[in-house]
Amino acid sequence: MAHFCKLGIGNIVEKVVVVSNDIATTEQAGVDFLNNLYGTNDIWKQTSYNTSAGEHLLGGTPFRKNFAVKGFTYDQTKDAFIAPKPFNSWILNETTCQWEAPVEYPSDADRPYTWDEDTENWV
Repeated sequence: MAHFCKLGIGNIVEKVVVVSNDIATTEQAGVDFLNNLYGTNDIWKQTSYNTSAGEHLLGGTPFRKNFAVKGFTYDQTKDAFIAPKPFNSWILNETTCQWEAPVEYPSDADRPYTWDEDTENWV
């Protein structure tokens, strides 16, 4: 199955739908099918359910850095889907297109940590 997301204002993902691989033989074929189905001329982008942080989870070819989810942004320059920024201090990793804290997560895995934006540290 092929996954497609509809982009709205500001290239924000509005929804994700599934199209049969028999129909979506190419990205454009999937886009044409969806616009005909809905009677629209919307902007659709294909997304890979198995891609996260620029890696394909099953060893295949990664596609657009991350699987698109409602609320993500499509960055045309990076050809990538990017989650909303979780905290003002976090920095976008240009390789994975995922947000990272400015301080590494503590290595002692004996207890969970949460991010404290006021101190910009894990607590």
